[in-house]
Amino acid sequence: MSSRLALGAALCVGVAAAFVAPVAPVASTASTALRSVLEELDGVTAPCGPWDPLGLADYGTEKTLAWYRAAEIKHGRVAMAATVGWIVNEMGITFPGDVATGVPFASLGKGVDAWAALPDAGKAQIVAFIGILELGGEAAKPHYLSGGRLGYTPGPVGIGKLWDPLDTMSKLDDDTLALKRNRELNNGRLAMIAVMSFFSASYIDGAVPALPATW
Repeated sequence: MSSRLALGAALCVGVAAAFVAPVAPVASTASTALRSVLEELDGVTAPCGPWDPLGLADYGTEKTLAWYRAAEIKHGRVAMAATVGWIVNEMGITFPGDVATGVPFASLGKGVDAWAALPDAGKAQIVAFIGILELGGEAAKPHYLSGGRLGYTPGPVGIGKLWDPLDTMSKLDDDTLALKRNRELNNGRLAMIAVMSFFSASYIDGAVPALPATW
């Protein structure tokens, strides 16, 4: 149980830290201007309109909004992958073979227990891969806080195409591209809520009535 609590706490801290931009609150007139910028960004769709439930667009600068949006895209993509992986894992579907010598994938268990049972070397590899993606995104020129492409990660061996391995986006017209960006953002937002629900159900019995008791 201690490993599960530690994992949950670490993820919560990571999510919170990603939304802390290095800026201070500014005047209300600037906030109004930022709100206008927010309304022109991708992801403004019915019925919610501009997605800013905590009113974060009322603080900072346009770079702050770029920071928030980069974090949203990143977390949305991770959450979508996590949602699919978690559901597949709960269905009892695992990779064949061993994750480490003498440790079959099927032996890891489900949900947060699978992470606790993963050998330390496997955890280190996952953290290292995440670090490579983070460094690649921060090293991109121009930087996303200075007009660079949000959500783009350059790098060797196809890392730059991680989110579009078939390079389909370059062949789309502007309207279709905007539609797909909105879908990615909205699906990512829903996936972030889903993953937090999975964690809640894992730690608190009956926290999410729609999920099975064995979750």
